[in-house]
Amino acid sequence: MQPDAEPLLAIRNLSKTFGGVHALDGVDLTVAPGEIHGLLGTNGSGKSTLIKVLAGVHAPDPGARLMLKGREVQLPLHAGDFRKLGLSFVHQNLGLIPALSVLENLRLSAILGGAAIGIDWSAQRRAAAETIARFDLGLDLDRTVEGLSPVDRALLAIARAFEDLKAGGGRGVLLLDEPTPFLPAAGVRKLFALMRSIVADGSSAIFISHDVDEILEITDQVTVLRDGRVAGSRATPGSSRDDIVQLILGRRVEIVAPTQRPDAPAQASRLRLKAVGGGALDRVDLEVAPGEIVGLTGLIGSGYADLADFVFGARRARAGHMDFDGAADIDLARQTPRAAIARGIAFVPADRPRAGGAGRLSVADNMMLPSLDVFFQGGLLHRSRLFERARELGARFDVRPNRPELDFGALSGGNAQKVVIARWLSRSPRLLLLDEPTQGVDVGTRQQIFTALRDEAAKGMSVIVASTDYEQLAAICDRVVIFRRGSIQENLRAPGLTKDAIASACYAETPGTDQGTT
Repeated sequence: MQPDAEPLLAIRNLSKTFGGVHALDGVDLTVAPGEIHGLLGTNGSGKSTLIKVLAGVHAPDPGARLMLKGREVQLPLHAGDFRKLGLSFVHQNLGLIPALSVLENLRLSAILGGAAIGIDWSAQRRAAAETIARFDLGLDLDRTVEGLSPVDRALLAIARAFEDLKAGGGRGVLLLDEPTPFLPAAGVRKLFALMRSIVADGSSAIFISHDVDEILEITDQVTVLRDGRVAGSRATPGSSRDDIVQLILGRRVEIVAPTQRPDAPAQASRLRLKAVGGGALDRVDLEVAPGEIVGLTGLIGSGYADLADFVFGARRARAGHMDFDGAADIDLARQTPRAAIARGIAFVPADRPRAGGAGRLSVADNMMLPSLDVFFQGGLLHRSRLFERARELGARFDVRPNRPELDFGALSGGNAQKVVIARWLSRSPRLLLLDEPTQGVDVGTRQQIFTALRDEAAKGMSVIVASTDYEQLAAICDRVVIFRRGSIQENLRAPGLTKDAIASACYAETPGTDQGTT
């Protein structure tokens, strides 16, 4: 980082209004050459709007100024302007084309912007090989992206973004929008090493994340947005986690772990899984008691993420049975979501945009979708009653804005997750399955989700949480089950149920044999 040098990027008085609502209000942001700058804030704080202004998707309100590499840039930007200005983006979905090769994805911009007649594939291969070697990625240029691990896909996307910066004239600013949620700890370390190598030549990076620990580890400076305004900027070295969380929320939050119930495993099981196979799983047995919150975790590919899908019927298991609330030997190879819902099982998937809700339907429709039958009378749907119930649930779960008529797709990630959770909890399920329930969700919304789950568990609802967020699991679970190579390696309980203990168990080299429920 070169703190005394002229800023590589400077934003001044950036505002953006949507229908009278300030998404951004007078935001200033300065990024020095060689700096990794963290950008944090709750869902709806304005982070996404700021990125879309820089990408040319939104035009800012009059009065905003943008300086890049020491010269003022006229606003608004047009779509595609960012490339020639020295900006490059890595979005959460990475923007790779699965069916194309590593070579084709890495050199896509150069290929599309090249000569109209013919592609010099030899030259493109040499350039791609140089990039792969420079960042020590070890990728086969001819392999399709769909065959890469999540870690290698993320590294490829970042390397491509850096190549785009070079094509735009050397030093520039790389903007990374939450690239880490699907990566294991080892993958995050690789990604961070690549980021550091990129900024070593004087380029800069803006790293957007909800993970405060990641921000503290990788960034030199952090800016926090709250309600569209800058809540504060500070150097990351010397800042504590509590300092950053207080900036995000405007208050100090004490993270309190749930009361551990030593008698929970001794209760009669609500769910008993027997010899479940499919995906990465190989004959897994598991029991869950009424009122118990059980976490499932492990490295990517260990199989922990498959279990919830099979129990709900979102995907068919290859083999295995379950006993559930008195019903014995339910064949998981034939399980369906309709049958699961009828038995009192609910599922909140990780892929909210595609599997969690219908973006073009209203919040009310999404929230009440499994319960629409109760709003029909005489063959007619009573939408006023439906909207009234959705508004009640929106208030209970603090959905913002609490406007049932809005399109579901217009909500921030955290508020969309509240809607999905409200949808299922309103039905009082006996078992709630959650896959990465706080992925892309700010720290305040996390606490609201945790509180709702604890309250329902106290009433007897069983909960299974599949997640790679070890801190989240340690905070909310009575027990965390560690998966390795398709089998259960270990069960962790208090007092040994800590973030570090979970991480150590996931990365342990010696496979365990604990397949029971003790």
